[in-house]
Amino acid sequence: MKVAIIMGSDSDWPIVKPAADMLKEFGIEPVVEVASAHRTPGRVKEFVESADDKGISLFIAAAGAAAHLGGVIASYTTKPVIGIPINASPMNGLDALLATVQMPSGIPVATMAINGAKNAAIFAAQILAVGDTELAEKMKAYRQKLADEVAVKSARVAAQV
Repeated sequence: MKVAIIMGSDSDWPIVKPAADMLKEFGIEPVVEVASAHRTPGRVKEFVESADDKGISLFIAAAGAAAHLGGVIASYTTKPVIGIPINASPMNGLDALLATVQMPSGIPVATMAINGAKNAAIFAAQILAVGDTELAEKMKAYRQKLADEVAVKSARVAAQV
């Protein structure tokens, strides 16, 4: 199982890396690529159109400013696309959020929070888990781990009262 992570610039990597790490935690192979929707549109198109040959099941697209990498990727595939708006401009990522979330009807891009790379990977795993019982069990275990961590934190706070 593979998920492509495409980012518009290598400067996005520190923000996007948690998505790759989270995918690996679920046993999903990240395929990472730097390609710009506006500076290298041919590279984006070629990468997306070769997804089947590479075994890629879905895409995570990360871009800042008003760059619309997620939308460009979605225009070349029927596979799910998850957008991560990156805070890379004086607008603190709002421009990227709006460029990603405001897709025209018929070509959707699921949109995470600004810099929401970890959630993008979790959502990708949830999509893939629909057809994979082993991954679905990993998702349940992950959710239980989150609940257990909250219980520990609650007990720690309660002990301070």
